[in-house]
Amino acid sequence: MRGKAGKPTEFGAKLSISCIDNYIFLDRISWENFNESGDLQGQVEKFKQTYGCYPESVHADRIYRSKANKDWCKQRGIRLSGIGLGRPPKNISEEEKRQTRIDEAFRNRIEGKFGQAKRKFGLDLIKTKLKETSETAIAITFLVVNLSQLLRQFLLLYLWLFLNNKTDELIEGNMINKNYVFVYLRQEKLINWSGNCRLLAA
Repeated sequence: MRGKAGKPTEFGAKLSISCIDNYIFLDRISWENFNESGDLQGQVEKFKQTYGCYPESVHADRIYRSKANKDWCKQRGIRLSGIGLGRPPKNISEEEKRQTRIDEAFRNRIEGKFGQAKRKFGLDLIKTKLKETSETAIAITFLVVNLSQLLRQFLLLYLWLFLNNKTDELIEGNMINKNYVFVYLRQEKLINWSGNCRLLAA
């Protein structure tokens, strides 16, 4: 049971998720209140373990922008987007303001993923009573969100191949040519791995 703006109490799990190339990763589910900023370093290290390098930038909610996290990111050459916690600086250049607006617009993607999960996939309609079943339902919801993203990308790829009369190249024997799929997903910018960034929200 936690308090929140506009609500004296709030029931349910608290989630910490990250978003890479429009795919959601469920990093933490807790039934107790916690400070999300403590998750950032572990999430970034997990990114490095998965992709072999640190992200170029991390676009996080303001609570993640503590001095400790900003110093930690700076030591590793990672740009932590946005203005940090505490009193805002008096003199902000126009370039910094422009970059902040871009970062905030970029970070809105992960807020949109929460809205999508609630509106289309019933994240706000979970009524299971046990902790384990509730956590399973939450995880499955984000799994379906990711599958819908994958299906959208595949259909766009197939449409592009169909319009360019290249659908035969997609099939190798009786199987889909996996390498061909990834090459064209990147070529047509349906998957963008060059950006090398991570979105965090809770």
